This record gives sequence, C-alpha cells and structure tokens, in this order.
Amino acid sequence: MDRWALITGAAKRIGNCIAKQLHQDGFNILIHYSQSHNAALTLYNELNAARPNTAKIVRAELNNQLELEQFINNVKSLALPLKVLVNNASEFYPTPIGQTDYLAAQQLLATNLLAPYFLAEQLAPILKQQGGCIINLIDIHAKRPLKDHGLYSISKAALEMATLSLAQELAPDIRVNGVAPGAILWPEQSNDNSQNPVLKEIPLARLGQTDDVAKLISHLVSAPYISGQIIAVDGGRSAVGFTGA
Repeated sequence: MDRWALITGAAKRIGNCIAKQLHQDGFNILIHYSQSHNAALTLYNELNAARPNTAKIVRAELNNQLELEQFINNVKSLALPLKVLVNNASEFYPTPIGQTDYLAAQQLLATNLLAPYFLAEQLAPILKQQGGCIINLIDIHAKRPLKDHGLYSISKAALEMATLSLAQELAPDIRVNGVAPGAILWPEQSNDNSQNPVLKEIPLARLGQTDDVAKLISHLVSAPYISGQIIAVDGGRSAVGFTGA
C-alpha cells in the first residue's frame, strides 16, 4: 500500500535530507517548495529515479493566506493516502528591537507558526484515515531566545505550544511531536566569529548533521506510543546555558 509524506520546505538543507530518509523508509514524498524550484526538481527526479512515481511537487508561499489555502486544496485534491506531515519550512532573519518591520514580522509568524498549525488542522481528516502523524521542526531557541532574533524565537516557542496542543486535540487518531535542532547547519550569513562561540557551548564539541534530524524523524514516524514530545537534536547544548546563534 502506498504511504505518502508531505514535507514543507523539502527542496534544500534539512528538508531535503528528511525527504530522502523517509523515501528510503518506503514513503512516497510530496515535495513542497516556495522559491527553490531547481532544487525541488532535482530532488523530484532523484526520488523518482530510485522508485518511479513516488514523488510529486507542489509550490506555495506559506506566508500568503491565499496561496496557503490553495496549497491545502491542492493537497486534498490529489487524494493521496497521506500518513505523515512534516512542517519543516521556516523563515529565519534578525528582527532587532527598534528595527522591526510589521509586514516582515507578519510573514515570519505566518510561515513559522500559522502555516504549520493550519496545515495540521486542515489535513487532519486525511491523516486520521491513515493513523498518521505530524512532526513540527522547532528550534532550541524556542526555550532560550537568540539575541536580535526575538520574533523568530517567539514564533518557534509558539510552534512548540501548538505542537503540544495539537497532540492533545488530535489524539488518539494522530500523533504530534516536535524536533528541535540545535547547530546543524550554519545560517548562510554566519562566519567564524559567530560559529566558534557556539561550538564551545556544545558538549559534544561539534556541529550536527542533517542526517541526525532525519533519522530522529524516521524513528518518530514509526514509534506508535510517542506523542506530545519535543526532542532536541543539539549535541547536549540545551543542557547548558548558551548565548550564540
């Protein structure tokens, strides 16, 4: 029987790795992307080359209400046996106090919080039919805010609460968990000056790999008695204080 997993922001970085891992686990993959068309197409071709007709692509800007609603309708119209929803898509940029743009703030909160919540709510009837699960990508900064990234940290803290709320509201038919990565991939704008202090705060003294996140998600998908949990993948960093990115 076909099993489908929808992964938002699947074209690149962690989302790409999650897509490949779940495809390796036997899932068919519905690839969502917003801007990274070429990367999404490359992933689509790679997955279908490995197993024909096991990947589809859907584009949407998740911070746009109309596009989000159309995206949800498109997913429903495909009538796929959707078993897994991974809310991976996220926006990350600084919003220093005194320099916060209201529209940019709205877009950040829409992508990082509202879109995952509405996707979970609207796709729940389909997931329920498959005894499915939802996994939200959060962040260790949901608990300890990152300086100059207040709204990002707030959005991830809110998504953590949404995860716990959904685990309660959608039980017993759908399991909902969160994964909170630490230093897995450096932000594109980071440099040695910002990276070295972070590495000093990680007990395992190294950067994590995208595969570390993907393998945990693979486990959560197949763990029928785990729900309402937020699991950090951070090399032990959340066990101690930290101040860096």
